Amino acid sequence: MGFKQLINSKKIISLLAVFALFGTNLLMAQDAAAPAAAAPGAKETGLLSAGYYALLFLVVCFVVAIIGKILKVYDLSQQIQNKKPLNWNNIMGTLCIVFLVVGLYGAYWSLTEQGSMTLPESASKHGVKIDQMFMTTTILTLIVFFITQILLFGFLFKYRSSEKRKAYFLPHDNTIEKIWTIAPAIVLTVLVVFGFFTWQEITNTTDGKGESSIDIEVTGHQFAWELRYPGADGKLGKHNYKLTTGTNKLGVDFKDKNSMDDQVADTLVIPVNKSVRLNIEAQDVIHSVYMPHFRVQLNAVPGLPTYFRFIPTITTDQMRQKTDNSKFEYLLYCNKICGAAHYNMQKVVRVVSESEYSEWVAKQKPYLTDGLKGELKLAAEKNNTSTTRLALNN
Repeated sequence: MGFKQLINSKKIISLLAVFALFGTNLLMAQDAAAPAAAAPGAKETGLLSAGYYALLFLVVCFVVAIIGKILKVYDLSQQIQNKKPLNWNNIMGTLCIVFLVVGLYGAYWSLTEQGSMTLPESASKHGVKIDQMFMTTTILTLIVFFITQILLFGFLFKYRSSEKRKAYFLPHDNTIEKIWTIAPAIVLTVLVVFGFFTWQEITNTTDGKGESSIDIEVTGHQFAWELRYPGADGKLGKHNYKLTTGTNKLGVDFKDKNSMDDQVADTLVIPVNKSVRLNIEAQDVIHSVYMPHFRVQLNAVPGLPTYFRFIPTITTDQMRQKTDNSKFEYLLYCNKICGAAHYNMQKVVRVVSESEYSEWVAKQKPYLTDGLKGELKLAAEKNNTSTTRLALNN
């Protein structure tokens, strides 16, 4: 009765008319905007397409409801005429098969069309293991998905109710319970154990015997990344946020002798096949170091240093050849929405040979600039003056 009133309602008819008009406008707007979108540098908002498909979904739902109502009326008319009514079990069983076929095709389409949008080729040693772990999980999930969906809708069609067969009620079966409890538990345990040892190896930031990682400090702030490299001693100096000034923007503590030869860089340059240890910091809000080609992502949290160690395996030049793109660059992104200019937090990452890296490092500017030296000297004089006056007052 409620559905009948809904169909006969003038309000719902008016609403459908508005939807139809709105959908036509959206469609025409898309057609008109197509040439502009095809122009170089044009950006797609996706707003029109989202509204169009939402409207299309509502229309489809309404059409299905109308068809159901028509079938119901037809069924009632058959019963009134003492004719054989519709066999709803056959109709629902057929719809299940149709839904199965359409759904499997949709899954196939999604895999073939959207599958190309996966991460690019891994350019780090541990990235290969992450891809293997992801692929193993995906394949097992797909196998279970296809088997369960085919069995689910296939059984609904094959064992649909009929006058010749009565459904058997199975209240409990220990064997079935054991199978669908133990089998998933074994598969999940294998995946979890495999993932645990892989993740443990990836997040190990301590150098083993014979290893010597290059320490590089990556500090995030709104809205940029700051890079600090160790000098000839190979050790980064300590820092203290209380020492941060306009000149000493990373708050490096020059009481630590290892800080005296530290260097700054505008590009994150790293040697191929060499262990690199990122010392990740943040000065204001939570940022996130994200380098998709190297399968590196770790949050930069204010007051909580984090670390990530990895080995790059493909140089920038080699990747340019692989992608047939002479302008290709690895990039360091921020994967946290950290503010209005979040999109600006990009830094070029360049992987070079070890000899090229040595030459590049030798040309980098020291963190301890002349201006910072002058500031530190002025501070020392002020401290000395303050101490002398205190002594005189005593």
